[in-house]
Amino acid sequence: MHILTLEQLRRADPLCQNPAGWVGPLNDAMLLYGVADDVDYVVEFLAQFLHETSHGNRLEENLNYSAERLAVVWPSRFAVDPTPGAPKEPNAKARALAGKPQALAENVYGGRMGNRPEGSGDGWNYRGRAAGITGRSNYARVAKLTGDPLLLSCPMRLQTKPGAAMASAAFWAADPRLNRLADDTPTDNDVADFVSITRIVNGGEIGLKERAALRLAVKAALLPTT
Repeated sequence: MHILTLEQLRRADPLCQNPAGWVGPLNDAMLLYGVADDVDYVVEFLAQFLHETSHGNRLEENLNYSAERLAVVWPSRFAVDPTPGAPKEPNAKARALAGKPQALAENVYGGRMGNRPEGSGDGWNYRGRAAGITGRSNYARVAKLTGDPLLLSCPMRLQTKPGAAMASAAFWAADPRLNRLADDTPTDNDVADFVSITRIVNGGEIGLKERAALRLAVKAALLPTT
């Protein structure tokens, strides 16, 4: 059992602007959903959570992208040539949606992940919140896991610290692969396990370098002798 302390969180992520406000919600959530059962689980969960929430400072997805950034983040949709290794020049759609978060959310998330088609409002209403929970289906899953019947009608509940922590820990615990990969043994391929965890949480490897740096910092704060 591992209880996160304020000093540990401060050391783990100096960029977190309100660590005192996070310690209680994170511990409550990790205890309830078994993440706190093993310090290795806490390390991996916390590293991913802090990255997905921009160090605990943002609880909703920032969709205010430039055209150039859209081409990098979603090359298959927004790059003139999405071929790996090719320069990521933004296409006409990227230029049309740049700086328009609501329209972008509808375009990239409409008709996916349980959302109704583009223009229905679902892409925007069920955009990424907490630790990357995105799409109506995932919101419905979290509502069931946490026993929160109001979540689908009020998705902004995930923009509170208790709501974000509970939803993220519940989502983590519901996938048995995550704690299994997080369980650190001498025979583990630590790097490969971390990449696999990132793929499960993120759906890809976006921000892998930054996640890896956070993971090392969290591990040093929670396991200073390793």
